[in-house]
Amino acid sequence: MRIIQRVKKLTAILILCLATGTARADKLLIYMDGKQTDHLKAYGVAYWVLSHGQNVEWLLNYRGGSFMTDLAPELEKLCRLKGVSYDLISTADAAQIYQTIEDNNMEVILLEKTPKIAIYTPPNKEPWDDAVTLALTYAEIPYGTLWDAEVLAGELAKYDWIHLHHEDFSGQYGKFYAMYRNADWYRQEVAANQTMAHQLGFAKVSELKKAVAREIKDYVAGGGMLFAMCSATETIDIAFAADSTDIVDGVFDGDPPDVDYSRRLNFNKTWAFTNFTVFPEPFEHRRSDIDVTFDRNRWVPGPKADFFTLFEFSAKLDPVPTMLVQDHSDAVAGFMGLTTAFRRSLLKKYVTILGEIPGVDEVRYLHGNFGQGTWTFLAGHDPEDYEHQIGDPPTDLSLHKNSPGYRLILNNVLFPAARQKERKT
Repeated sequence: MRIIQRVKKLTAILILCLATGTARADKLLIYMDGKQTDHLKAYGVAYWVLSHGQNVEWLLNYRGGSFMTDLAPELEKLCRLKGVSYDLISTADAAQIYQTIEDNNMEVILLEKTPKIAIYTPPNKEPWDDAVTLALTYAEIPYGTLWDAEVLAGELAKYDWIHLHHEDFSGQYGKFYAMYRNADWYRQEVAANQTMAHQLGFAKVSELKKAVAREIKDYVAGGGMLFAMCSATETIDIAFAADSTDIVDGVFDGDPPDVDYSRRLNFNKTWAFTNFTVFPEPFEHRRSDIDVTFDRNRWVPGPKADFFTLFEFSAKLDPVPTMLVQDHSDAVAGFMGLTTAFRRSLLKKYVTILGEIPGVDEVRYLHGNFGQGTWTFLAGHDPEDYEHQIGDPPTDLSLHKNSPGYRLILNNVLFPAARQKERKT
């Protein structure tokens, strides 16, 4: 009888041990749906894991694009410290997650590289006047900075990913001449650009910017990844098209534009846009008709009605665009900028639209391949400041830690961490 009871007891202990082993947490899941307390810090945690030599699985379309990785005590502590929500996942639970992903429009993307991040920014630029700088700082993702001298010296090769913001690669200083030509900040910007151009051996800022644009194009062709916002999106394509002609008025560069500049624009050199018209007149704020800012009041009645929709892609067939649109909302609040939105009718045939206002001539978020690399354009200036003005205070991201718009920026930051074959699909 004792032997039987002992056997039963040992059997019960064995069953308990097996059950405990099955339920033991082996992975940590940072879910990214509406239940996440701080979406933006979550990207920083994922970056931290990569920087410590551990891979991260990006679960595309699973709970808003969640991250899962092996459990470590310091990782759990970091999540608590940063206010990032997470679940501890057993092997059995992880198997169920993988099966759910296999059965649905979802995919597992392995992040295995710590991306080297850079921001193209002039030394005199306020660091808070750039949404990507704000996002990286808040998420605690390290980055380097460079400007024209560093670009022309070949320093782009040090980085996997480069961000361009409201730089005017056409050499027209943002076309702020009409309103701000007597403002101190405008004069300082002009002087800084002219000094840099002369130091680097260029007679005009517009020629310097063309040279910088060519270096950036070569960087992308060689495998670099570029993310641009605001006027950099529009003006880098203008610089490409105007590589062999002068479109800049004399108030900016000392001589008039070429008489036949319009005919000499070469759209074969551009990435995203074709057959656009440029506007050299210094008192007209528009640089080209790529931007629809002056037309959009016909279909956007005001800030409360300004939203754009993210496309849903096949996660298994199109992992790259799927990575770039991961979000907990498929509708993102619109926001203005020096380039607010792109004219759909001027897009090149093979550009991938990531976000749009359906039914109108406006797209907001674009992606494309060039050579061995990629470029991604997001229109507008600051996803949480609808109409950012010069001199406005910085956006406090601790008040917008679940911003769908800022998530689009951080998707791009982690994109270079993906295994090479996923990035090139």
